[in-house]
Amino acid sequence: MKAEKKVIASMPKCYAIAMLESGGERSFLVATEKAGDCRRFTLNGEYIETIWSEPGGVMTMKQLPGSNGAFLSTHRFFSPNDSKEACLVVAEPVREDGTPVVSLQEEHGWSIRSLTPLPFVHRFDILTVAEKHYLIACCLKSGHGYRDDWTHPGRIYVAELPEDLSAYGEENPLPLTVLKEGLTKNHGYGPCVMADGRPGSLVTAEEGVFRVGPPAAAGGEWTVELLTDQATSDCVEIDFDGDGVNELLTLSPFHGETLRILKPVNGVYETVFEHPEALNFLHAVWAGDIYGVPTALVGYRRDAMELLAVSHNHEKDVYEVQVLDRDRGPTNVAVFENEGVASIIAANRETDEVALYRLTP
Repeated sequence: MKAEKKVIASMPKCYAIAMLESGGERSFLVATEKAGDCRRFTLNGEYIETIWSEPGGVMTMKQLPGSNGAFLSTHRFFSPNDSKEACLVVAEPVREDGTPVVSLQEEHGWSIRSLTPLPFVHRFDILTVAEKHYLIACCLKSGHGYRDDWTHPGRIYVAELPEDLSAYGEENPLPLTVLKEGLTKNHGYGPCVMADGRPGSLVTAEEGVFRVGPPAAAGGEWTVELLTDQATSDCVEIDFDGDGVNELLTLSPFHGETLRILKPVNGVYETVFEHPEALNFLHAVWAGDIYGVPTALVGYRRDAMELLAVSHNHEKDVYEVQVLDRDRGPTNVAVFENEGVASIIAANRETDEVALYRLTP
């Protein structure tokens, strides 16, 4: 696979990425970890607009299902040591008079309001099952007393999202329920598919990798299953070798240097691949098909600061790692396809660079 790179913006401490669809057109968002912008771009990497210029502290963004382009975002997560004021906000495109637009193709501004305070919220997602939308939010820790304090483990919070969020705000926060506690350095999140086809979540911490499932039917219960007790910073799930069984690609430990692939054997996850070199400050991870090839993208933020593509060579029955870029320090990546061409968006935080990579097989 070849990657042709185009730098599309300079954004100090760029971090979070999200795709948007509105009025039949797609675009993407990039926002900063420290104080700074959230900007929207075309799929060709052309600047469209700035949605906010402060406060920043954005770890995750996610479009509200079926919306006109409205999305949820974290705000004020500036670092593990500076996130007591973190919260979830709603960003909604509006007309000059404040009424919602039908789509982002209309002339619009943006309304940004708090949805709920949530100290140390790092990752979240919206899962849809049987026309019900569920929020899952993962907090890195639950309290903080001094620098690098990890004595207050993180939690998983959940809620059923109402169709209309207009009633919720600073005076009336969206109520959340604690699903699980005791998750030290609750950093990583990845989407997965449950055995019955429902969307689910992979949540990672020092205690291991957990598969979290939303209710299978209205009024049902959430489920939490421990897959492996390996201390893990980030994780994705994908069937690399095409045998119908998903492997886990893990980055461990917290902000660590070890890239592994684990495969379930008789119900126990065993290591089938480990990168022979230490990769300092592993962080970016994505998994999916690129031109029909199950592929994971991995980035790390120290030393060579590479963007890597990981896949399985079926003829040789080996895992292969390709360097797509180096000296950039990606913190998050996303992949989309447009007119038959696959592209990577990378928030290269360590070099303040937002990059678009056009891929060819």
